[in-house]
Amino acid sequence: MPKGLLRRVALHPRDAVAVATSAWALRRRQWWRHRPHLPVPDESYWRFRMITAFGDAERDLDVNDVIATARWSRDERRRR
Repeated sequence: MPKGLLRRVALHPRDAVAVATSAWALRRRQWWRHRPHLPVPDESYWRFRMITAFGDAERDLDVNDVIATARWSRDERRRR
């Protein structure tokens, strides 16, 4: 989780909803059957998403990246 993300979403509740919705969409299918039993993405899927988005799987996300992506995802869902 990027440093400062919790503070940012606490100050901007609309962004909190967008971030939570985007995070939920990335979760692994049947996440409750796999350790660590948390709704997080599969590591290989996460690497793929980081490479396609930023060209680097090892890149650290910053708060602005997370918020911008969550807003984009929210806006795209609204257009459907």
